[in-house]
Amino acid sequence: MDFYNLIVRFFQTGGPFMYPIATVLVVGLAIASERWLVLSTAKLSNRRAFDNIMKELKNRDYKSVILAGQNSKVPMYRIIAAGIVRFTRSKRRDEIESAMEEGVMEALPRLEKRTQYLATLANVATLLGLLGTIIGLIAAFSAVANAAPTEKASLLSSSISVAMNTTAFGLISAIPLLLLHALLQTKTTEIVDSFEMAGVKVLNTLADASQFQTESRHTDEIQEA
Repeated sequence: MDFYNLIVRFFQTGGPFMYPIATVLVVGLAIASERWLVLSTAKLSNRRAFDNIMKELKNRDYKSVILAGQNSKVPMYRIIAAGIVRFTRSKRRDEIESAMEEGVMEALPRLEKRTQYLATLANVATLLGLLGTIIGLIAAFSAVANAAPTEKASLLSSSISVAMNTTAFGLISAIPLLLLHALLQTKTTEIVDSFEMAGVKVLNTLADASQFQTESRHTDEIQEA
């Protein structure tokens, strides 16, 4: 209970700038929670999609992969399906890889959506804290100028401590927002890396299948001869 009262008193004595800083913190936490949920869901759905795709590719069921890419919103399906479509038209590895890279570029903005706001909100919280402190100090020195000499020291010290509350609260808000921003960026990078890893595995699988078809054709021609 004492800790709760301390927080309330700290907030109340900080002045009017505590409210916009608190608003920035709440907005940032809401964005971070939404992004964490979206990225966690995307990571699981992409992993499941990749497992299904590899099963279908090993069975050379390319049509199912293409249909899944057309009907599903999961980025992994759409990326691999783009490569399979190019594979049905051209067997060149660089063209297939280029088609999948285009799919990754299309999926990336959705993964990074609103994450960059966290760094901006952290900077805004810090600046609001500094601005509140400066305005508080200006008001404190103005009040001290008109105070009695015996009251100046105590009045100045109390006013400065109150003014510094906004800087402290600004940093308290900014630090977790920056940490969440770094964490979400790392999570996004892991998903993008999984796309690249999946692309390499698909390319190798397609190359093996294409080589197998070529070897089988040569074998049939030799037997017929």
